[in-house]
Amino acid sequence: MNSNADPLDSLDDAQAAAAFRRLVRHLRHRHDAQNIDLMGLAGFCRNCLADWIRDAGFDGDKEAAREVIHGMPSAEWKATRQTPATAEQLARMDASIAKNAQE
Repeated sequence: MNSNADPLDSLDDAQAAAAFRRLVRHLRHRHDAQNIDLMGLAGFCRNCLADWIRDAGFDGDKEAAREVIHGMPSAEWKATRQTPATAEQLARMDASIAKNAQE
């Protein structure tokens, strides 16, 4: 392996897929971890994961991808799991998103 290689690339697709599914199921279980808080802390959320599966070739539209990630239609998820964002959460999210631009 050359010194510039990312060790993540050494995972085979089955390992990576299993870890991804575990992450998504964990996020489904921990719906108390709000998307706005995930965005504020890490610069990504469940909706980002839905976008990323579309970028990776998922056939469905944005709503279908979100349903895969949320485990239910996104409107149902918002109605039953999402709380209104505070001004502080929105500011933290904006600052975190700005860090993503440095990738």
